[in-house]
Amino acid sequence: MKTASKVISCILLCALLICHPILGYADPGSVVPDGSNFTIHFIDVGQADAALVLCDDSAMLVDGGNKEDSSLIYTYLRNLSVNHLDYIVCTHPHEDHIGGLPAALNVATVDHALCPVTFYDSNQFEAFATYLERAGVPITVPSPGDSFALGSATVEILGPVYVTDDINNSSIVLKITYGDTSFLFTGDCSFEEEQTILDTGANLQSTVLKVGHHGSASSTNYHFLYEVMPECAVISVGQNNPYGHPTEEALSRLRDADVKVYRTDLQGDVICTSDGTTVSFSVEKNPDADTLTASAVYDAQATPVNYNPEAGIEYVLNTNSHKFHYLECPSVATMKDKNKQYYQGTREEVIAMGYEPCGRCNP
Repeated sequence: MKTASKVISCILLCALLICHPILGYADPGSVVPDGSNFTIHFIDVGQADAALVLCDDSAMLVDGGNKEDSSLIYTYLRNLSVNHLDYIVCTHPHEDHIGGLPAALNVATVDHALCPVTFYDSNQFEAFATYLERAGVPITVPSPGDSFALGSATVEILGPVYVTDDINNSSIVLKITYGDTSFLFTGDCSFEEEQTILDTGANLQSTVLKVGHHGSASSTNYHFLYEVMPECAVISVGQNNPYGHPTEEALSRLRDADVKVYRTDLQGDVICTSDGTTVSFSVEKNPDADTLTASAVYDAQATPVNYNPEAGIEYVLNTNSHKFHYLECPSVATMKDKNKQYYQGTREEVIAMGYEPCGRCNP
């Protein structure tokens, strides 16, 4: 009976690998071999995200900043002689995460591309998909529990558990394990996705946390943070951004958890190195910066500068996604003109018209 059970288990495992030939099984927590090396470059792309993970002779790019960061991404990879990526990960298709990925595909070949969706209505996504199509690389939508090797490290997909209309909360969440150290990337997920991942019972404990959504107030809740229990955290965020990121709420939670924080807005590129037992950090500038104090006070309900009390607020409506935005929202720049409509009135009026508030600017 035991032999039969083993045979059945092998058959089931093979079936899973056939269904997911790209994202097979990899054993987390494997011993780091002699001569191995591991580094993460958290690239300063302003109010956006980009991180290059290098392990042994393997490389993975997680997000690529805005379209305007294309030359920066191209140059960064070229300067490190990275001409091949084992994996390219678009945590979600917002412009500040996907915009510079086509530039990466101009300097490096790629084996596998991961994204939570295979279609998104934006010029940046279309450019990303076009470059992948030319390279003969399909977009793979990963599932929680998928894992794969990156050199001597193991990458495990934890989310999204569900893909919803809220693109931020459909972010790919992944954990990299290298020896006894681990690194959690959370895209732009907020409390809702954090909770769905908590509900799966996944092991979130990580040495380093890439803080969700640039340190927004609606990300990195206490329960999630105390399950992760990071020693260090990195916030990718732009100077004087219009959202007030990182917010005092997020920084307060990190202070309470006694987490050492690094920030790209204050310190430029942040480089993390692991020997499999401990991690160390180097920064481009300001190593002694006060990273746990909010650089700006931001009120999510503050009145936009274009507010006219007699006529109401001017919003931008996306007639395709049925989301509405403030004029200053970065999503407006990526919106197709044929889907763009302007409306001046109250928030309640827009909602009554069947539109939902954007998850980025929270109008």
